[in-house]
Amino acid sequence: MKGSNEHTEGFGPAGTTLTGDPLLLGRRSFLQTSAHGFGALALGSLLFDEEGEAATVVPENAKVRRVIYLFMSGGPSQMDLFDPKPGLEKERGKELPESVRGDQRITTMTSVQKTLPVLPSPYKFGQHGQCGMELSELLPHWGEAADDLCLIRSMETEAINHDPAITFFQTGFQLAGRPSIGSWVSYGLGALNRDLPAYIVLTSRATAGGAQPLYSRLWDSGFLPAEHSGVKLRNTGDPVYYLHNPPGIDRGIRRDILDDVGALNRRRHAVVGDPAIESRIAQYEMAFRMQASVPELADISKEPEHVLKLYGPNVGKQGTFARNCLVARRLAERDVRFIQLFHMGWDQHEKLTEALPRQCRDTEQPVAGLITDLKQRGLLKDTLIVWGGEFGRTIYAQKPGDKAGRDHHPRCFTQMLAGAGVKNGHVHGETDDYCYNVAKDPVHVHDLNATLMHLLGIDHEKLTFKFQGRDYRLTDVHGKVVKEILG
Repeated sequence: MKGSNEHTEGFGPAGTTLTGDPLLLGRRSFLQTSAHGFGALALGSLLFDEEGEAATVVPENAKVRRVIYLFMSGGPSQMDLFDPKPGLEKERGKELPESVRGDQRITTMTSVQKTLPVLPSPYKFGQHGQCGMELSELLPHWGEAADDLCLIRSMETEAINHDPAITFFQTGFQLAGRPSIGSWVSYGLGALNRDLPAYIVLTSRATAGGAQPLYSRLWDSGFLPAEHSGVKLRNTGDPVYYLHNPPGIDRGIRRDILDDVGALNRRRHAVVGDPAIESRIAQYEMAFRMQASVPELADISKEPEHVLKLYGPNVGKQGTFARNCLVARRLAERDVRFIQLFHMGWDQHEKLTEALPRQCRDTEQPVAGLITDLKQRGLLKDTLIVWGGEFGRTIYAQKPGDKAGRDHHPRCFTQMLAGAGVKNGHVHGETDDYCYNVAKDPVHVHDLNATLMHLLGIDHEKLTFKFQGRDYRLTDVHGKVVKEILG
């Protein structure tokens, strides 16, 4: 609530509404009050045994224990990777038909072009796995994991430019300020490991070429209590600031200082009743525990060579997507509930045949390696992997010619899921012959987020927070669970 005096509101048994003072009905009190339903079950995530180990209780209806969300910032090209349209070769260079385009918006980057010529994919597709899933030649390692994948070819969104589109995926709204999906999960379910946050973020960028910027508000808690913000691990130096104590300060002294500061903060809280004070106390305590847990987490020196090879040649380089995928597996082993990797560089407006293969070389093997690694350790059965960007790309060429690329396209694109709770070796939805419109079984961003929450054991309509006089949720007033992809 970040300084707000608004009341919290949640739901107890049979949809009962719980309303009261935020100091009395904060998240912990709400969960304790709810004797049944997901709230009571989520209480287990707040409980730790005498040795300090996290309780292993998760909602009884949950199919997923943890999520690893691989966000491909920029918008991967669906017709070059996942959605083959071999019949378009005969349409090469012809104008995109008005009947296909309809009244859809196009960006100012191509609206000035005199023509919108069809550009079929130059890449071959092949069938993979026992399921026969069709994948591009740019994804050879994904082909080996095809039977573990679930493709949604019929994704659709509302925003046509990067920042509002990414914000929409993360928060359910195109304007900044609302909580991210990881923050909602943290708020609803809490942490499984007392020494690590429920929500951790890593970032990386393409090895060559530009990339759209990312902003820390994308993993912020918005109006939820601040301790539910994503904690970003740094790409250089210490993974988080202040892991090491100042000269002359050992861990025992730091503990004493923290206790004294906490006592002062609690006295202040008793006077002013500001929930932000409780959030700050929680953040200080987590930072202290992370001093011990994070250095070991980030040290991959003891990983065997055969594991490192799964993730590809860049795994040894700090800050690469490959390295972050390996760290994501290590976080999953330590029961971090929501792990999100942002990788920049998928915005191929030009030089598609140069930039896209390079981007795939950087990312596709680490993704397949992560799936394999989790599977070998028995973690894939309760971990859900999500892969995708903020929108797709156009079938028509931007800057037609030898250096052609593809523009933004929100009307249809592909999202990949793998692991717990979803059908393996499955393809959901269809696009039209031009890969420009959804032809069957559309899945909106709100539907995807509703489904992810469902798999974690959360009813997306019931996890709410009252702010400035109204109830908010991740899916706003929309969203339905995509039951057809559930395993």
